[in-house]
Amino acid sequence: MSEPTGAARRRGPFKVGDQVQLTDPKGRHYTFTLEAGKNFHTHKGSFPHDELIGAPEGSVVRTTGNVAYLALRPLLPDYVLSMPRGAAVVYPKDAGQILAFADIFPGARVVEAGVGSGSLSTFLLRAIGDQGMLHSYERREDFAEIAQQNVERYFGEPHPAWQLTVGDLQDNLSDTDVDRVILDMLAPWECLEAVSKALVPGGILCAYVATTTQLARTVESIREIGCFAEPQPWESMIRNWHVEGLAVRPDHRMIGHTGFLVTARRLADGVEAPLRRRRPAKGAYGEDYDGPGSQSGSSSRG
Repeated sequence: MSEPTGAARRRGPFKVGDQVQLTDPKGRHYTFTLEAGKNFHTHKGSFPHDELIGAPEGSVVRTTGNVAYLALRPLLPDYVLSMPRGAAVVYPKDAGQILAFADIFPGARVVEAGVGSGSLSTFLLRAIGDQGMLHSYERREDFAEIAQQNVERYFGEPHPAWQLTVGDLQDNLSDTDVDRVILDMLAPWECLEAVSKALVPGGILCAYVATTTQLARTVESIREIGCFAEPQPWESMIRNWHVEGLAVRPDHRMIGHTGFLVTARRLADGVEAPLRRRRPAKGAYGEDYDGPGSQSGSSSRG
């Protein structure tokens, strides 16, 4: 049985073509690709790539300036934060939330709209494996080219489960029996009718948006279309901690807001979800509110 795509690049001694992440004594990272006969240069000296080729991961190398560097393969979160960008990347903390709460499983059939630089595509492909299907749609051809290069660089070859289409999802979507849909775009509400037809009953829609205005309109539009259960919106934040002997305290800086996530489950055809009892704040819906697309609805959430 052959190994999953990219697995051989994640284990064993360093080989020519592997990416290496060096960590210096101050915790700074330097990433490069191993090439026979080349040298890695820093302001603290240099060392030959050949010194790492064939060495086990977790080795320590010293430069000509006698500075020690720890050599490891970059993790996927490290890779996506350092890869070339055409558009902003989906940050690892949000990609992890998407994989967990959109329940991305091996063999899943997934549609993604808004590829950007390929960050989320790489996470999704690693989760669904070679037997799954990821069909990604990207409006901009230049973004699609950068994303394709980033994904193939990470796996070392084209991924057999990936199909990339340049164009609008709502105009080009032909996939059926889709398990999950991930929308990373400015106006996900424009695609709801198209993706609702593609999703299987019980399938999950996940939208990733940046602003409260987008969040409000996305949630209200999902409710209005009527074929999804109650949407769940949230955001996540990460705060590291400093631990040094008895000095245990939170770091002064944290990874705060990067985006909002919304998930919703597809209902069976012809089914109406039980009415959810909720008490909106007084004035949440003005007298002239007539839906998420109205001017009053947008201004009330601005």
